[in-house]
Amino acid sequence: MKYSYVSHLYCPKCGKEFHTKEQHQLCSCGSPLLVDYNLDELQKNFTAEDLKGRENSIWRYHELLPVEDRENVVSLGEGMTPLVSFTNLGEDMSLENLYMKDEGLIPTGSFKARGAAVGVSKATEIGVDELAMPTNGNAGAAWSLYSARAGLQSTIVMPKDAPEITRTEVSLSGSNLYLVNGLISDAGKIVGKAVKDYNLYDASTLKEPYRIEGKKTMGLEIAEQLNWKLPDVIVYPTGGGVGLIGIYKALKELKTLGLVEGSLPRLVAVQSTGCAPIVQAWENGERESEFWNDSSTLAFGINVPKALGDFLVLDALYDTDGCAVAVDDQAILDEQEKIAGLEGSFVCPEGAATFVAIRKLREEGWIGQNETVVGLNTGAGIKYPDTVQVDPEMLEKNDTL
Repeated sequence: MKYSYVSHLYCPKCGKEFHTKEQHQLCSCGSPLLVDYNLDELQKNFTAEDLKGRENSIWRYHELLPVEDRENVVSLGEGMTPLVSFTNLGEDMSLENLYMKDEGLIPTGSFKARGAAVGVSKATEIGVDELAMPTNGNAGAAWSLYSARAGLQSTIVMPKDAPEITRTEVSLSGSNLYLVNGLISDAGKIVGKAVKDYNLYDASTLKEPYRIEGKKTMGLEIAEQLNWKLPDVIVYPTGGGVGLIGIYKALKELKTLGLVEGSLPRLVAVQSTGCAPIVQAWENGERESEFWNDSSTLAFGINVPKALGDFLVLDALYDTDGCAVAVDDQAILDEQEKIAGLEGSFVCPEGAATFVAIRKLREEGWIGQNETVVGLNTGAGIKYPDTVQVDPEMLEKNDTL
């Protein structure tokens, strides 16, 4: 069997096709490019039984990933994160089958490691020497560390308010780190100019085609972990939206391969009330979003005023009869505390936002009591040490409790 059944790149807007052995960024029409596979050929040579005994990383699905030569794989063992039954929280929500896909237990501490692993591996395969990207923190940390492992140079620009620990990760990797007094959109403009000035490989969200392929492994894992029976609802915190786009892509590919049956899960995009361009577009029935002015939220990873792939996110919502939900920062903090107290899990703010949305949709009846729901926690809570403020009582040496 082939290591990868990748076929070509294509533009979802104009249909133009590109080779995967060359460096490509956006289509000439300005759209992100997507990866296509020879699924008909793969279906003849692959079954779920072939996964038995394989390594517990994203590379167990190498036929559905774009790296064509195993020697080019750059890995830190990412993938196969736990799918945890949240019985106590589910009972609190009157929801019988609630699960958390915990991306906090992955190299670099967030789901961004998936996209970095595949993106950097493919960059190595097509001869990239140096990449550049803007980031809200976790993506830059992941891409800089994986680039270091691959021997690539990286340049990372992040807002000055990005979590300090991610700044440290980037700096220690040997990357060229810059802070900008603004948002990720401002960082993106700076990176865009640098890419042109110095002929760098642009690893910005969706400006290279392969990050999606790493993120889609979350969808592949959820299906496998549920024994190829799809959940009713998958809920995802959405900034750039690559994870949601990837999960949708994975589920469609699995259905084409005959590994899953029935309707796809209803997909839900979760944003903050302080930055909700996808929610606003969905509520208005639009296919693209408008730039969200003066965006602000403590869930820093979803503070993205305008996503390049917004139309792909919205397509996924419309095509699965899903929805988009905005939640406020105080509700995020309250849910983060509740999850820790009921389930013993310290989730990131974006992950907490996911469960606020599930609670809201359950209360509204959009989610039924007996439905199976998977919420994504996209990173470890310990990566955001300043989110929660605590004030424990100070004891002197000879005090008693």
